[in-house]
Amino acid sequence: MATSAGMDVDNVDEHYLERAAASSSTPASLKPFYPKLQQLHDRKLWYQLTLIIEEFLNHPDSQAPPIQIELYDHFVRRFSPKINQLQLAAIGVKVARQYADPAEALQFLEQLATKVDAPESQDAYVYALMEAAHFKLLLGDSDGTKAAMDKCGKILDGFDAVETAVHASFYRVCGDFYKAKAEYASYYKNSLLYLACVNVDVDLTDEARVQRAHDLSISALLGDTIYNFGELLLHPILASLGKSAQHSWLSEMLFAFNAGDIGRFEALSPHLGKEPILAENLPFLRQKMCLMSLIESVFKRAADDRTIGFATIAAETKLPVDEVEHLVMKALSLKLIRGTLDQVEQLARITWVQPRVLDHRQIQALQMRLNNWCAKVEEVSEYVKNQTPELFISA
Repeated sequence: MATSAGMDVDNVDEHYLERAAASSSTPASLKPFYPKLQQLHDRKLWYQLTLIIEEFLNHPDSQAPPIQIELYDHFVRRFSPKINQLQLAAIGVKVARQYADPAEALQFLEQLATKVDAPESQDAYVYALMEAAHFKLLLGDSDGTKAAMDKCGKILDGFDAVETAVHASFYRVCGDFYKAKAEYASYYKNSLLYLACVNVDVDLTDEARVQRAHDLSISALLGDTIYNFGELLLHPILASLGKSAQHSWLSEMLFAFNAGDIGRFEALSPHLGKEPILAENLPFLRQKMCLMSLIESVFKRAADDRTIGFATIAAETKLPVDEVEHLVMKALSLKLIRGTLDQVEQLARITWVQPRVLDHRQIQALQMRLNNWCAKVEEVSEYVKNQTPELFISA
């Protein structure tokens, strides 16, 4: 189906365009495109031609293979050096999805990556290479996928700016790689970065939104370095879970963890059996919940009220007192808090707690603390003014 790379790029296969327009197998809605393509090519209006090609590829009736593949092989391939190379890569990425065999799609994208590998079109090169890496991952070539990630990451670091589609491709494939490796924290980071590069409501289907929210929730719960879910809880993607009867409990579980609400966690625990990977990691989840409860306990206290007795921590985390010291040491080692332990006095003196992305409830609590602080400042101001009126002479 592919044409020879040695053919003249300006020698458009007019017979193909004519055949496609006249063929009874061509959907009627697509037939008007072919004369337009011919006309724009003849006039060398490359930008306008690219727009029509993109419109063609986005048309619902062009999604049936091999319509897009034939258009690329018999038409686009011939003048590909004439058009914007990033747009060429975007066209190629769409066409590659029509191949039923991932190996064919990989070969197609690797050839495209080689074609656009020039100093002035490294963004297109990264785009094509990362999409090729997607198919490598599907074929089980994790080493090849990782090599592409490392190579493209270095190239992207050298850019001052790049189209969001390129970054979206990079972060999506990186996320898929880390998901396959069960590296939860890395998946969580890359998946959120991917979502920052796309329009969730436009670029993702309902099913894709639910799956992405589900995977992010699992990674947030199982990530051994993720102790603040605020960024996910405030993201629109999470609303997808609330609409899913199968996964809505996951959203509630995230809020319970973020609030350090052990009672709510215990109430939701029967649902863990629906996700075997969570059920298998129940001891880890319990420890993580205790750490989240400790963090929340420290966070909601004023800076001058963070010397906390072991008995208080035990009551708030629902742990035996003799396990509190280990819990606080774990929080210190994870750099969730800073401070010291007084084993004799059974006290934890906390001087710092990890900054957090706050949910709405926590913001309201912070606002209340700020209002209380302002009221205290006002009281002190009035006291000083009454004690030393000579210092406050009205104009």
